[in-house]
Amino acid sequence: MSATEGAPPRDFASEEQLEEALSEPSAAARRELSGLEGDFVVLGAGGKMGPTLSLLLRRAAGRRVTAVSRFSEPGLAERLQGAGIRTVSADLLEPTHYEGLPDAANVFFLAGMKFGASARHELTWAMNVYVPALVAQRYAGSRIAVFSTGNLYPFVPVHGGGASESTPPAPVGEYAQSCLGRERMFQYFSARFATPVVLVRLNYANEPRYGVVVDLTRRILAGEAIDLSMGYVNLIWQGDANDYIARAITLASEPPRVLNVAGPEAVPVRRLAERIGEIVGRPPRFTGAEQPTALLSDAGECFRTFGPPRVELERMLRWITDWVLRGKRMLDKPTKFQVRDGHF
Repeated sequence: MSATEGAPPRDFASEEQLEEALSEPSAAARRELSGLEGDFVVLGAGGKMGPTLSLLLRRAAGRRVTAVSRFSEPGLAERLQGAGIRTVSADLLEPTHYEGLPDAANVFFLAGMKFGASARHELTWAMNVYVPALVAQRYAGSRIAVFSTGNLYPFVPVHGGGASESTPPAPVGEYAQSCLGRERMFQYFSARFATPVVLVRLNYANEPRYGVVVDLTRRILAGEAIDLSMGYVNLIWQGDANDYIARAITLASEPPRVLNVAGPEAVPVRRLAERIGEIVGRPPRFTGAEQPTALLSDAGECFRTFGPPRVELERMLRWITDWVLRGKRMLDKPTKFQVRDGHF
């Protein structure tokens, strides 16, 4: 994890500049997405990745993109509209709202619930299972890319290369179980309506406002101990994750295809925190000990299909720590990557 020559911090002076970088499509994404027929809809576009994925789709495909969300964040709908994206305010838990959603050949499903899942089990299951059933019926016959999670996998040996798409799910806790329920709903309706679907299992996307690197940086700066029990993690720049998720819709099939999106290596949390400490000038403190297993995914199939990530780990660390040190806005949504009992 040594410094990479020629990779100084990028000066994201504003969130607009940051989101422009996170939504920059690769040349391959422009080619592949512009070749698809029909419009695009992003459901759950107001979450962590929805805005920049919507922007990337608009820039890559050059056709109508509709972002659907409750749009509780002030100014978000207006920002997207300013970029040429149509917005529709809707509550996906309300069946009558589906009547107002536009038809689209290409659908990205990003809605779901993780944060606070343990406090609201019934809402977690409604968002992660009931809503997918409604969406799968409303967009029967469309091409659908479903945002899923690597939390579906069992903990695997830290030096074993990670769980592959063929690893049987073994979700720990109700959040992960409900996410498996989400996939099962799309699988059922895919078979019923011959809907092409791709299930994208992600962990963990990082950008300067949230992610594992933000969590660690803030703990180090606050002098708080870092729990090492989840001793290894996968890390990927959100701009790369957006690009992979956008391109994944070209893989949609019936029955649904599964695709892992994750970083190319299992990163030791201890080494990661120590490197962040070097960058910010404050040594980390640790608690606990590394366990022989962790939540890790093998994204080799993604890289063989779409190529390697564009942003390597050191560059990501410098961009993110620079943002945090300057006191820029955070999303305040901790990943809770260290959780091993499934209670989020």
